[in-house]
Amino acid sequence: MVSSSEAAPGSPEEAARLVLALAAERGPTLGATRLISVDGPAGSGKSTLAATLSALDPASHVVHMDELYDGWTGLGSVSRQLSTLVRPLALGRPGFYRRYDWLKGQFTETVDVEPPPLLVLEGVGSGAAELSTMITVLVWVSAPRDLRRERGLARDGEAIAPQWDGWMRQEDVHFADQRTAERADVLVDGTGTRSAERMIRD
Repeated sequence: MVSSSEAAPGSPEEAARLVLALAAERGPTLGATRLISVDGPAGSGKSTLAATLSALDPASHVVHMDELYDGWTGLGSVSRQLSTLVRPLALGRPGFYRRYDWLKGQFTETVDVEPPPLLVLEGVGSGAAELSTMITVLVWVSAPRDLRRERGLARDGEAIAPQWDGWMRQEDVHFADQRTAERADVLVDGTGTRSAERMIRD
């Protein structure tokens, strides 16, 4: 494991610089596009890292998995959306997905994504094993369970606590099946207390 020494230790910028440096070392894996998947449980800090990646590389395009799920129970069926987004990009063609409107509780418009130099796919399931050959850098962001739940309810309101708890149970099953953390190239501490770590494998 190799730690990044750039920026403040444990900061999103430090983690983002490490991730971008690793992506630059590797060739494109999604057609002419490099794909960074920022995965990890809800409330861990993935969106903050994705925003920092985007700020450091303005040519990048960020897609949030929240727009792909079919509501609170949609994690298990999101692979269909990922397929229409990612597989065309691998062939150098625009991908697309249907955007879910959480207020309306339904899918609304279709979003087209032209092949970018760098695609940042952020959210639970973005590092799915089925995409492994197309992912340039897989990032795992983690934080304690209680803190993640606290962050989520502070953002979304206490009224959705049952939905949050149900989502966390779905995550547990998903990550146990996918072994996402074990496959990650970079580990990021979403509490900001430890520097991001690059995993070195034989």
